[in-house]
Amino acid sequence: MSMKGMAIALALLLCATILQGFPMFKAGRCLCIGPGVKAVKVADIEKASIIYPSYNCDKLEVIIILKANKGQRCLNPKSKQANLIIKKLQRMNF
Repeated sequence: MSMKGMAIALALLLCATILQGFPMFKAGRCLCIGPGVKAVKVADIEKASIIYPSYNCDKLEVIIILKANKGQRCLNPKSKQANLIIKKLQRMNF
């Protein structure tokens, strides 16, 4: 292989490794799209979980799983209900 061919192959390899390190989405891969709902009926809540900001998603997410296979909802982390749930889950974990 000629010197010119090796230089091109090296340049392509270098570009491929640099591009692989760039994140594809600036906001990351968050589970909640949009701000989320303000409140959910307490009687419908089966399970609640908090996902803290990380490398994948730079925002706090509060996810509520509903009873009777009604799916899940994302709560707005700035809402009053979400703040109460966050405090309760933090107390349970400590």
